[in-house]
Amino acid sequence: MEEPGKNFTPLPKFNMKEEKIKEEKRSKKTKEEYEAKIKDLEEKTEEMEKKIKTLENDWKRALADYKNLEKRIVEEREKFLVFTKIQIIESFLPFFDNLEKIEEHIKDEGLNLTIKELKKTLKSLGVEEVETDGKEFDPMYMEAVEMQKGEKNKVLKTYQKGYLINGNLIRPAKVVVGQE
Repeated sequence: MEEPGKNFTPLPKFNMKEEKIKEEKRSKKTKEEYEAKIKDLEEKTEEMEKKIKTLENDWKRALADYKNLEKRIVEEREKFLVFTKIQIIESFLPFFDNLEKIEEHIKDEGLNLTIKELKKTLKSLGVEEVETDGKEFDPMYMEAVEMQKGEKNKVLKTYQKGYLINGNLIRPAKVVVGQE
């Protein structure tokens, strides 16, 4: 049997003052670490807020650009449709002119109805005739092809009708203008 207390290690001396100093050092060190971590987190938070603002501004700019693009596409489509409509109507007008000339010589009810329907269709597309006969000559809507004796600057005769589409000139009227 072993002797009692032989393997016994004595307890270290407990010094209250030393322990208190060690504790204060630890708490001071911990406080500094926390303050450093807080400062680091505040800097990261500030940096993240800046990034968020930058991304938000970029997003707003991209959204505005997209909306502008949508508007521009709609406008371009409308312009293209108007351009196409004008091209089709311009190519159709010589046939319409010929029908009206034929109507002057042939008094046919069917032809008369056809021309009325064509005029109605053109009107529904926004096409209207340039008024000329007896009107003051307007170089914006008329082309003088001849000058004759008559009331000065008045349209005496229309050789070819002019047309507008939604207020814009498609083809000027070819007219005879009076001169004294």
